[in-house]
Amino acid sequence: MASQQRDYKASTLSFHQEEEEQPSGRDSPKCSLCPCLTYKDKDTGPSSGFYARSMVLGWLCCSCLSLEALHSNTTERCMPRGEPPKIRCMLHMWSVILYLRLPWITAQAGIGLTWLIILLSASVTAITGMSISAISTNSKVKAGSKSFLISRSLGPELGGSIGIIFAFASSVAVAMHTVVILRIKWRHQISQQKNELQVVGMVIVTILLGVALASVEWESKAQIIFFFLILLSFINYLLGTLLPTNPSRQATGFFGYQGSILLENMVPQWCGPEGSFFGMFSIFFSSATGLLTGTNISEDLKDPATAIPKGTLLAIMWTTLSYLGISATIGSCMIRDASGNMTDMGVWNGSCLRPECQYGWDFSSCRERGSCLYGLSNHYQAMSMVSAFSPLTSAGVFCAALSSALSCFVSAPKVFQWLCQDKLYPVIGFFGKGYGKKHEPLRGYLFTFLIAVGFILTGDLNTIAAIISNFYLCSYALVNFGCFHAFLSQSPGWRPSFCWYSPWLSLLGSLLCLLIMFLLNWWAALIAVLLILLLLFYAFHKKPGDDLQGSSVQVGTYRMALSYLVSLTNVQDHVKNFRPQCLVLTGPPSQRPALVDFVGALTKKMSLMICGNVVLVSEVGMSENHVNWLNVRKIRSFYTVISAPRLRSGAQSLMQVAGLGQLKPNLLVLGYKQNWQEVQISAVEDYVGILHDALDYNYGVCILRMPGGLSPATQHQAQGESKKVGLIRHTSQSLSWIRSLSYSFPLSSWAVSLHRQPQTLFQSRQGWRTVDVYWLSDDGGLTMLIPYLLTHTQKWARCPVRVFVSSPREQLEDKHKEIHSLLRRFSLGFQHVTVLPELTGKPQETRSGPTPYPIRLFPSFLRQYSQDAALIVMSLPLIPRSACPGALYMTWLEMLSRGLTSPIAFIHGKQQDLLTTYCQ
Repeated sequence: MASQQRDYKASTLSFHQEEEEQPSGRDSPKCSLCPCLTYKDKDTGPSSGFYARSMVLGWLCCSCLSLEALHSNTTERCMPRGEPPKIRCMLHMWSVILYLRLPWITAQAGIGLTWLIILLSASVTAITGMSISAISTNSKVKAGSKSFLISRSLGPELGGSIGIIFAFASSVAVAMHTVVILRIKWRHQISQQKNELQVVGMVIVTILLGVALASVEWESKAQIIFFFLILLSFINYLLGTLLPTNPSRQATGFFGYQGSILLENMVPQWCGPEGSFFGMFSIFFSSATGLLTGTNISEDLKDPATAIPKGTLLAIMWTTLSYLGISATIGSCMIRDASGNMTDMGVWNGSCLRPECQYGWDFSSCRERGSCLYGLSNHYQAMSMVSAFSPLTSAGVFCAALSSALSCFVSAPKVFQWLCQDKLYPVIGFFGKGYGKKHEPLRGYLFTFLIAVGFILTGDLNTIAAIISNFYLCSYALVNFGCFHAFLSQSPGWRPSFCWYSPWLSLLGSLLCLLIMFLLNWWAALIAVLLILLLLFYAFHKKPGDDLQGSSVQVGTYRMALSYLVSLTNVQDHVKNFRPQCLVLTGPPSQRPALVDFVGALTKKMSLMICGNVVLVSEVGMSENHVNWLNVRKIRSFYTVISAPRLRSGAQSLMQVAGLGQLKPNLLVLGYKQNWQEVQISAVEDYVGILHDALDYNYGVCILRMPGGLSPATQHQAQGESKKVGLIRHTSQSLSWIRSLSYSFPLSSWAVSLHRQPQTLFQSRQGWRTVDVYWLSDDGGLTMLIPYLLTHTQKWARCPVRVFVSSPREQLEDKHKEIHSLLRRFSLGFQHVTVLPELTGKPQETRSGPTPYPIRLFPSFLRQYSQDAALIVMSLPLIPRSACPGALYMTWLEMLSRGLTSPIAFIHGKQQDLLTTYCQ
């Protein structure tokens, strides 16, 4: 024993020595304890990539290795990613508004209100940036930008709707930025050379297409060049403000940094139709549309969870500081109005109190005439006039416009590609194909190019601009609301690691975005909202796939359903709000489609329906396929399966445990046992015993018998034969009845669909065929309520209901008046009442036992009155279990329903009032 222990310790020590010598990783050493087993271990330790299935410290890892990967010799490698989005966001936010409109806004609103406008815009963008940061640090971010964020947080329906709007808005924004470039260069020849400018615009867009098609690296390099040129233009501007002035520069309104000019420009001086705070705000806020530019290239980032928050918030901070600085500096060194004429120098007017008067200038004459051409209020390129070298500032304007156009050109196809891959909307899937290792959306680039060219040639961009700004604001509002809704739903999966996140700030940001939308342009806001609602309506009906699940909307739906279900515990059952809640013993639902459709027509998506399946212990399987079958058939039902050694014990278990709280079944629906004469007597007793068990558990009972049985093949054949007979007898029936005959003639193109989703009687329109109700016993009114609910469906709405009752011969007329009056008080709308006479005498003896007179009588009545009825409803004859064997009871049901070409439903209530004639 001691020698064995020494050998074991030695082998263990040698194993650990080899383990220390071998490098760690995927390639593990050979096992020294088992020299006959030589393998390389591919298992890895716990990693966040196994759970996030995405980015892990900048490397793309799909998931933990599968069994196939563990058994194969291939090794999955990770792909490095791109750069943070800070520069891209800053470039988009440094738009032409900074160069051309910010000095004019400063002149209109004054430095004080201009700062308020800038800070208010920055607050909205900062709140949205924090919401984006929270969402991006909570879940994996991949291609699709804001659309992906919204779809995976608030729901794919909203994400898809915003994605389409954003992709279209970005495509049109390419045309807008291109037109801005043309107007800067040829601002005096716009009307005279319109055709030439359109050609130049198409050339510019074609160049942008070439840069985008080349590669993302080329586009990134171009953006970096634009970034440095813009920085040089800023430095050039700041140096120009420090240079000494001369008479020529003073004539244009530039006097250097002066305290009097700062005080003069601190207060607002509104003029023109846009001269208001909100008018200036609407113009300036368009510069904030580049907030989500960094997220548009999330698939190219090294670590999106870190790069998006850091890059976005830093971009907001630096651009806000630059806007504040330029507004303050240009408002401190340039006056609002100047003539540009040297003749206004040296003219002294004792009443002149303007800042330029102390330097010997008087521009009051041009102010009075409104002919001043220079100054902050009149010259849009004031920054170029102040700069040390004006061509460099003009180059900055071109770079700002080109960078914005290029970023829109790159982001729109990527968002559109994500939409196509999610398959939320039809037709557009053609543009979802990617090319190359990075799956570049080349078709999306061409689509964006065509949209941009089309709006350059024919679009009214001034009108479209307002709509585009509202589309961007819709995106911001939904991102903020999605973040707040994720917090409100209290989902366990909502765990953002961004420390500055506040759900209430997100709600405030969402409300601010909506307010700004209507302040900017109320009709454009209405158009944006209506378009989103239209897309939402389609997306909610489309129902996204399983890979698009997990949003906060679904969590909120679960919490709401749970809350309502708990509140139902305090609601007592009452005759006024009774509705049949059905437990249907379907087995596999696809094996009894007629039974499923019959109950589905009764519940009409307004009541509970549970399809139950009793199987043997050894036959328990997955229920997902059955639920999918019900969904494809548009039957709103639950499905449950239970294992039991016998059918009766399984049905007893289902009747006791089915449902939750007050949402539990009160009606047991099952199919007629067609082969009761061929099975063992114990099976027949179990079947009849289920009926008695249902009444013991306070259930109503409904048995449906279809001509030929409930299986799809026999039921379809019987349906076809009955409809052919109906065609011969009723050639003058309505077109809807004739159209329903087409189901009896199978077509080759329907072969597969009929096999998977067979057509049944309850799916087709019944026209004017009757629903005959044989009300033989008073069970509380369930026998009358079922036909009423069925005829209030669209396909059975034209079917008249005929009511048959029995009465002694001497009371036929009185019984007719009584039942007719009762039905009128019930307000069921049943007008046809027929009273059948009862027979007196002794029952006849048969081999199976005595047969009551109603049993012998009604088969003849059924064939006489209801041979061509769409459906027959009859009170289920109920006899105490000890008084009648199961086989005899099935014999009675067989005599009642044998040979009928119409389906028949035997119904028995639970002896509780379900119909009332007054308020209780």
